[in-house]
Order: sequence, then C-alpha cells, then structure tokens
Amino acid sequence: MAIEYEPIKGCADEKHLGMNVGNADKIEDHDDDDDENKELSQLEVQISEAVVANSRHLPLHHQQPQRAQQRLVSLDVFRGLTVVLMILVDDVGGLLPAINHSPWNGLTLADYVMPFFLFIVGVSLGLTYKRVSCRVMATRKAILRALRLLMLGLFLQGGFFHGLNNLTYGVDIQQMRLMGILQRIAIAYLVAAMCEIWLKGGDHLTSELTLLKKFKFQWVAALVLTIIYISLLYGLYVPDWEYQIPDATSSSAQKIFSVKCGVRGDTGPACNVVGMIDRKILGIQHLYRKPVFERTKQCSINSPDYGPLPSDAPTWCQAPFDPEGLLSSVMAMVTCLVGLHYGHIIVHFMDHRDRIRLWLIPSSAFLVSGLALDIFGMHVNKALYTFSYMCVTAGAAGFLFAGIYLLVDICGYRRTTLVLEWMGKHALIIYILAACNIMPIIIQGFYWKQPQNNIVGFLTFLLRFSGRLIS
Repeated sequence: MAIEYEPIKGCADEKHLGMNVGNADKIEDHDDDDDENKELSQLEVQISEAVVANSRHLPLHHQQPQRAQQRLVSLDVFRGLTVVLMILVDDVGGLLPAINHSPWNGLTLADYVMPFFLFIVGVSLGLTYKRVSCRVMATRKAILRALRLLMLGLFLQGGFFHGLNNLTYGVDIQQMRLMGILQRIAIAYLVAAMCEIWLKGGDHLTSELTLLKKFKFQWVAALVLTIIYISLLYGLYVPDWEYQIPDATSSSAQKIFSVKCGVRGDTGPACNVVGMIDRKILGIQHLYRKPVFERTKQCSINSPDYGPLPSDAPTWCQAPFDPEGLLSSVMAMVTCLVGLHYGHIIVHFMDHRDRIRLWLIPSSAFLVSGLALDIFGMHVNKALYTFSYMCVTAGAAGFLFAGIYLLVDICGYRRTTLVLEWMGKHALIIYILAACNIMPIIIQGFYWKQPQNNIVGFLTFLLRFSGRLIS
C-alpha cells in the first residue's frame, strides 16, 4: 500500500537556508500529485550534491554520474512485488493452504506481505524527510496523512462492505472492527515519521559510524519499543476470560464460552497478552472474527485449512482475535524504523557497493537473530508479531530490496519490471480494489431489476451461449 508523500515545504524563512526546499525534497511516491513526477528524476542529483558537500567518506570517482538522471525505481518495484504477493495469497491461499497465513507459529509466503509493506514505508520516509526545514509543519502534515489512512482503513475494513451476495452495506458501530492493515500502517508510519523529523543529529557524515551516531536516538526508540513489547508479552498475567457468539439454534440467544488461562508469558492462541490487551481496550466485539488459529489442528479437522470443529475442540476456537492489534503493532513500528535505516543509507551513500554492503550486513544479522530466537523458544509468529518474526521478515525484506536494487537500478533491467513498477506506484488503489471487496461490489453493483442480473450473470450467460454455438 503506497502512502502518499508530499514534499516537506519549509516555513516562511526557508529561502534563507541556501537551498530550494520545494525542489530538493520532492522524493518518492507520487500517486496524488502529478506535478511531483517532474521532480522525481532529480533524486540522485540532489542526494549526490548533499553528500559531496557534507561528507569526506566518498571520493569523487565513486559517484555515479550515469545514474544521476534516473530515479530509484527499486522502491516502486519492491512495493509492486509485494502487491502481487498480496493478491496471490488472497486469491490462491484458499486453494493452497501452504502459502496462506500460518495458523499460528511458523512462517509462510503470506506472512511476508505486511512486514514488506511496513519496511518499504520506512525506506520511503528516509527519502521524504531527508531534509526538513520546518519540523512543526512537517509534523502536522505527517499527522494528517496518518489520519487519512486511518479513516480509510476504518471505512474499508470496519465492516461497511458486507453481504456481497445480497448487496447490503452499512456499519454497525457496536460491532465494527477498529484495527486493520491500513490502520497498522498508519500508526507505524506516524511513529517512524516523528522519529525522522525530531530524532536525528546533524548532517555531517564521514563514515558508517557517524551514520549510526546521527540516528542513534531512532535506534534507542526502536530498542525501547522492543523492550516494552517483550516485557508486556512475557510479563503480564492473563486471567480467565469469556466471550459470546450467536447460538446456532436460536436467532436471539447468545452462547457463552469460558476460556481458562491464569498464566503469565503464554504465547498460545488462547492466553496471550496481545489478545488480552485488545479485549480490554478495544472490546472483544471490535476484533477480527475469523482469526487464523481457526485453522489449527485443535480447531479444524481440515487443518491447515478452515473446516468444521473437531468434537474435542477447545473453547477458544471461535473467539475473535485481531492480527493487527494494539500490542502487536508495536513491533510493526520497529519494522518501519528498520526500513527507515535502509532509506538513510540511500540518502547518505552514493556508491553502489557501499549501499549493497550496508544493506546486507544488518539483513544477515536480523535473519540469523530471528532464526536463532525461534530455535531457543521465541517462536516466529505473525499473529503476535513477535520479535523473532520482526527480525526474520526485516532481514528477508532487506535481502529482497538489495536484490531488486541490483537488478533494476544497477543492471538496468527495467523492462522486465515495468508492470511491478506501475503496480508499486498505484499500490493503494490496487489494494482497495483487490483486497477490500471493492471490485466485487463494482461488478455486482450494477444490475437489471434483480441483483442476480449483474455483470457476472451477463458474462456467465455469454460464456454458456458461446459454448452452445461452438458445440
């Protein structure tokens, strides 16, 4: 999902800063404003000028003048590839459960989609806010962008579109889902943007070490978020709890289920702190109603696919649980901050080898750390967004981004990725159409006299009629 970024324009005194802020900071993501397209190709020239003026790290012959008039296409290609992955797992995941989200612990193809989006949002933020002349104005714009994305997520994923077969729409405020994919991205974007606007040092860079010093407070923020998450996940006590669902034998009665917990540090589906916090703060009626743990062996005879409940299914199998909940979004913020560091490398290092090297080193460290933590008991878990899951997916995102950068921006294989580049530029629109039931609503929403006389029915009639003519 592309988040629309605008150039960070300065305050009234920006003309005294010795630069053209309006031109210097028009970077990346141009879904809203066509005027930005004219500026995007100047990215490498602008960054190169800043680095040459402020850094002794790169000798002049290491600059890449042949790339100076080309934008960084790998950002769009990475995002477009993530969109393709999202569509693939949404449409094919039901047929191939092996690529669908893991029922609980473990990692599948679908589990990479969310962290990949968060990672590339962070990378883009490193470019968008590379030079901010007025922090207050930049903060206001970042808050407004996050609010727009949050409201869009509430509208699309809060339950407005339902009943596709009988074309019924509307929101039951008492039952609407409060969190979701776009809401999580909005929160992570806002936190990363605030860190980039307010928590960075001076512009003078001479080495990789000074890069870490410049953004040390951002790494401190990531560390604090990680400590808070791990402390709460393993430290809070989870008491017994209960929930209600409509009784299948009665249209008005509610069946009550009691879940026995009384534990601390449990990371199973029933008694984890992530679910408890969401139930206490958001309310169980505002959580996602079809969680992935319904596909576990305890809850489905067709595991790892959805299926009827086993006769001895535990009471928590039908409980609501939000995979984009409050506590799990804390580690999503850290993924965005990791991507932000990769964006800093783009801004402050021009040499291809330096960029690749400085991407692969932390990617390897994240990947190895995450796998080691999983072996020693901190399981890779997407629903809880565990620290090990963050490490593995951030490392994978770093490797993938470096590979795309090598293929597209260094080797120049753009023709093979034109479709992905286009999808990356329009990722938010594609997400809305493909993943939020907007396309089915458009197809079914126009009909003649009866809802079944829609475009789908007309196309079905044409196919059958053509088949009869051929036969």
